[in-house]
Amino acid sequence: MALNTTLTSTQKSRISWMGGIHKQREVGLIVIIALIFVVMSFTSPYFLTWANMKAMLLSFSIEGIVVVGMTILLIVGGIDLSVGAVVCLSMVVAGQLFLSGMDPWLASLGGILAAAAVGLVMGLTVTKIGLSHFIASLAAMVIVRGLCMIITQGTPLSLFTLPVNFKFLGQGALWGVPFVIILFFVLVALFDFLLRKATLFRKVFYTGSNERAAAYSGININRIKLWVTVLTSTLAGIAGIIYMARLGSATPTFGVGMELNVIAAAVIGGASLKGGTGSILGAVLGVALLSIVTSSLILINVSVYWQELIKGLILLAAVSLDHLLNKYRAG
Repeated sequence: MALNTTLTSTQKSRISWMGGIHKQREVGLIVIIALIFVVMSFTSPYFLTWANMKAMLLSFSIEGIVVVGMTILLIVGGIDLSVGAVVCLSMVVAGQLFLSGMDPWLASLGGILAAAAVGLVMGLTVTKIGLSHFIASLAAMVIVRGLCMIITQGTPLSLFTLPVNFKFLGQGALWGVPFVIILFFVLVALFDFLLRKATLFRKVFYTGSNERAAAYSGININRIKLWVTVLTSTLAGIAGIIYMARLGSATPTFGVGMELNVIAAAVIGGASLKGGTGSILGAVLGVALLSIVTSSLILINVSVYWQELIKGLILLAAVSLDHLLNKYRAG
């Protein structure tokens, strides 16, 4: 039976209502970001400089690629605590293959495939064994960190001999704009379009909103969960390769805590921890807000310890808002 004929009027109105909520959330984030820009323009003469703007864009562009995948996974009702470790795994696998004599592009493909394999294993444990994404990804995080240590023997890999054309991925620029930033916005535009228009990605929303109804509608919910989990890990792997090209090294402890920033950005942007809601634009605004807040705190000389506290409070506020919206929707 066709998907569009099985949706009830209640489901359709709920999807429409959620779309309105997302637009409000996105507009609200834009207003908050604009207010910070106005305040910081008077507070610090360095805030509105191109150097600072470029630094902020660079700081969230690579991590933002991971946020895109996390947002889609949250929409389907999952979560991935291993993304920071998977970013690191992609780096160290590709770095080790390169040092072994492999072409850097082929080595990078190996790193991305290793990341995708982690997502595949997690997806299978969720869909075949029945573990939650939280437990599966928590175990994967520990295992992958161990693999990174085993591969590198706990020693950072120096990759300064990477060819210039490969380093362009993380260090190059087109028309004066860092290539990383261009790549980020291309990926954002692509996945935002797919999430809004593609039937396959609409099934992600239906699965996250109500698994039972989605299954009755003919959707293979396990298949949806599996490929979304693999997609999240694959995007983390791509981010790892870009980090490697940018830094010219691969450290086995890289990405520790990244998962918290990524989840925070997605939730701030409107993705629900209970699934069924979220948008790529909102996630981008969420990661941008965190980057702008961090940059602002640095410019006004706030201690790094206070920075973590403030970001934690922002995350708590976002999760609390998400909980209240879900409670209101359920009531």
